[in-house]
Amino acid sequence: MSLPPAFLDEIRARVPLSRVIGRRVAWDLRRSNQARGDWWAPCPFHHEKTASFHVDDQKGFYYCFGCLAKGDAIGFLREAEGMGFMEAVAALAAEAGMALPERTPEAKAQTDRRTQLVEVMEQAVRWFRLQLQTAAAGAARDYLAGRGLDSATLDRFEIGFAPDNRRALAEAMAQKGIAAELLDAAGLVIRPDDGGNPYDRFRGRIIFPIRDARGRAIAFGGRAMDPGARAKYLNSPETALFDKGRTLYNLGPARVAVGKGAPLVVAEGYMDVIALARAGFEGAVAPLGTAITEEQLRLMWRVSPEPVVALDGDAAGLRAAMRLVDLALPLTGPGQALRFALMPPGQDPDDLIRGQGRAAMQAVLDGARPLVDLLWQRETEGRQFDSPERRAALDHALRAAIARIPDPATRAHTEAEIRARRAALFRPEAPARPSGPGPRRFGKPGPEAPRAQTRASRLAAGDEGERLLEAAVLAACARHPEIVAALESRLERLVPADPGRAALLHDLLAGSRSEAGAAALDALLADPHLRLVPPSQQDDPDHAARIVENALDRIEARRASRVERHRLEDEIVAGAADEGLTWRAAQLTRVREAADRPNLGEAGDLGEDPEALVAGIDALLEAVQSGSLGRRGRR
Repeated sequence: MSLPPAFLDEIRARVPLSRVIGRRVAWDLRRSNQARGDWWAPCPFHHEKTASFHVDDQKGFYYCFGCLAKGDAIGFLREAEGMGFMEAVAALAAEAGMALPERTPEAKAQTDRRTQLVEVMEQAVRWFRLQLQTAAAGAARDYLAGRGLDSATLDRFEIGFAPDNRRALAEAMAQKGIAAELLDAAGLVIRPDDGGNPYDRFRGRIIFPIRDARGRAIAFGGRAMDPGARAKYLNSPETALFDKGRTLYNLGPARVAVGKGAPLVVAEGYMDVIALARAGFEGAVAPLGTAITEEQLRLMWRVSPEPVVALDGDAAGLRAAMRLVDLALPLTGPGQALRFALMPPGQDPDDLIRGQGRAAMQAVLDGARPLVDLLWQRETEGRQFDSPERRAALDHALRAAIARIPDPATRAHTEAEIRARRAALFRPEAPARPSGPGPRRFGKPGPEAPRAQTRASRLAAGDEGERLLEAAVLAACARHPEIVAALESRLERLVPADPGRAALLHDLLAGSRSEAGAAALDALLADPHLRLVPPSQQDDPDHAARIVENALDRIEARRASRVERHRLEDEIVAGAADEGLTWRAAQLTRVREAADRPNLGEAGDLGEDPEALVAGIDALLEAVQSGSLGRRGRR
């Protein structure tokens, strides 16, 4: 129904917004200014303790600085009370003492139709409940008792039974004067294609009424008693009352419980919700046996800022969790988060509670994991990242996922968390101290130890020039952290030998701060041999990025040449010197010269001595090129 804008404005003017919202919140009178119509309270949508929810009577709008909820009086009634637009308008009009404008015949007929369907559904609820007491429902009662449902639970959830009879409900409703056409519109019967009499949709099933947030019966779910039934669970079709993708089982009672401090727990089915509620987890809902939709997710967030999704501990449950990760990423942000409580393998909440009690379920909920955990698990579990291509594929997948997060702060925190996990995944693990004879390491095996002759060579000595380059990289990144993201994959390959520098590198990649990293940075900045850039360019991040890139180029070239030197030395000692070896030595000389060329932006930026960086291999190269060392190796 279309309403004149002037009518809506008049309603808003006559009914102060604070009066509408005041029935749901406790005002912070110390912070509020009643005379000016300026009100503050804890938010009714995300159940906080501080007063970050603001109501402005003059403007007629509310806004929460925590969960970002906003709207007017009509919007508040729709979000907080679950009303439709016209219902909210009618409630405000009644409070303002105003009559609604004349409705069109079409609008009136639509409203009357919905009212009729609600009454038909309530009649069906009562009839199904009566059938549970009949002799035909003996097996259904035994089944329910075996699942631990007592009479109080059956009454609370209005559980009923549909006898295995094609026309039992249709004939009972006809005796009450309810037309077959209304039964069809309510989804209670099926009309055969050949034009015969409609027959009951639910037959031989335990019946679970489904109510909307206002408590109106809008649909049914039925569990088959016959193990050979085509569908174990059957829901009502979509009708004028029921939209499966926008409905949650037990939503009304759960919303009341969450308002009193209970967590919103999302399970998979009716029996899980009933088991959770009986165990004291009153804020339990279920998405009616289908994958959670975007509308259902938004509905959950209107009840709680951080629902806990309790999925079955099997492969299907884990797949559902991963699908939900993709659904939630473009919607997540402050006040719109998710946690995942993965059940033990092969169990659902009903199984766990009946088998191990409430405490076991509470432990699972307490261990619920944030969305970023599931994202990381999905992209890394069961995979090896032992090549640049595989690591690049992981980077690509994670960046694509994180890019879908719309809120900048949430996206930044997720990036930092993923960066820390990547650093931990790709960093070689340090060897543990041996407790007995022989080498011992934890985690992945480290690189093969150098051969005896290699360890004895000057080539195995530490490279002070490389340490100075490493220091320049770390100092530049610490001074200009904004350049880290673009160089992240290269920085991860530094792997400093010094524990303090390793901690500093982790802090830079993870966006965190540790005592060890801070101490290492202080030591770097106090080193008289390190002068990063002239004072005139200290605040230029582009200049710092160029320095870091050039330093990384030289570090990587040094490492590549060092590996090749080790190979050369082993071959020389083994007496394998030939023309090919001499050529490789010449190539190594060129690599060495390129790595030692002062190209970091200004000569002397790092204060290093190029001659000192190559002194350790000069004699070996001369021997290789002259062939003398090769001859000695053949003796």
